[in-house]
Amino acid sequence: MIKEAMLFKALEGGRTVCALCSHRCDIAPGKFGVCGVRENRGGRLMTHAYGEVIAAHVDPIEKKPFFHFLPDTTSFSIATIGCNFRCSFCQNWQISQAAKTGHSTAAGAPGIARGSTSAAKARPLTGRGEELSPEDAVRIALDRGCRSISYTYTEPTVFFEYAYDTAKLARESGLANTFVTNGFMTAEALETIRPYLDAANVDLKAFRDETYKKVCQARLGPVLDSIRLMHDLGIWVEVTTLVVPGLNDGDAELGDMARFIAGVDPDIPWHISRFHPDYNYTDAEPTPVETLRRAFAIGQRADLRYVYIGNVSGEGDTTRCPHCFRPLIQRRGFRVEENRVRDGACPYCRTPIAGLFQ
Repeated sequence: MIKEAMLFKALEGGRTVCALCSHRCDIAPGKFGVCGVRENRGGRLMTHAYGEVIAAHVDPIEKKPFFHFLPDTTSFSIATIGCNFRCSFCQNWQISQAAKTGHSTAAGAPGIARGSTSAAKARPLTGRGEELSPEDAVRIALDRGCRSISYTYTEPTVFFEYAYDTAKLARESGLANTFVTNGFMTAEALETIRPYLDAANVDLKAFRDETYKKVCQARLGPVLDSIRLMHDLGIWVEVTTLVVPGLNDGDAELGDMARFIAGVDPDIPWHISRFHPDYNYTDAEPTPVETLRRAFAIGQRADLRYVYIGNVSGEGDTTRCPHCFRPLIQRRGFRVEENRVRDGACPYCRTPIAGLFQ
């Protein structure tokens, strides 16, 4: 469905400036923004990513990953095509980059994956997924016993209008809402979605602006600003870093990341994930487990209270009390095997455990 976009400014001469993400694309009539799903039609900005879902699946909330937000529950996870980044190591490139690459979304896409993806960037991107109204998304989530809806797999900022309408209905129905995001949205977008957004997992891909420019065709500063603002707005925040050998795995850079997160709030969980070669970044080897252990130790030295290792089963995925260090939530993969947290606190020493556990 094509629908008028939120948060844009109409300029003289028919141009439009999108205010959803920090690219703030200045778009000429008949052209698309960086994301490939927003088009200037006659001086009005239109989205081609409303309700055409390319991926939908019931996931454990731990898969997002959220370890401190409604653990051991499921989340109805939905996405449309499109992304405002062009990361060469994207793990979901079949759908996130479909509007730009011309690759089929059918192979490797999670959940629903239907429709041709051969259209060029300057052409309408309709017929790219399965129609799913906000009302139907909420109904399915409730029918499947989910506690939340997650806007994920691609970048929720680029299907913001659909996420906003769905999140509003979800909140009215007693469901929580989460974003899994690259964090490149504007303050205006965050403040608009805030009444309905409960949690966000932000990909902090590196801590060097030159890396963001080279690998993602974006910038670091707006991502850091979003993490700070989300925290200030009361959105529960967890941060994920895909540790890529030779790109962002140096001690100095990992230390800078950890200290930044701790400076915002040492209770923010930091997920350090193992890289596997994919998309256009296939020369690097998978991240050595020892590198992840080193990053884990760096996070602890920065006084982060909750550091986790991802994409390595049975390694660094237990939640421990930051005071008495006893294991509280034990996981195997994305499955919670035991949760000892009681009333948001450690049952042994009564230290509060940050997050939402009920």
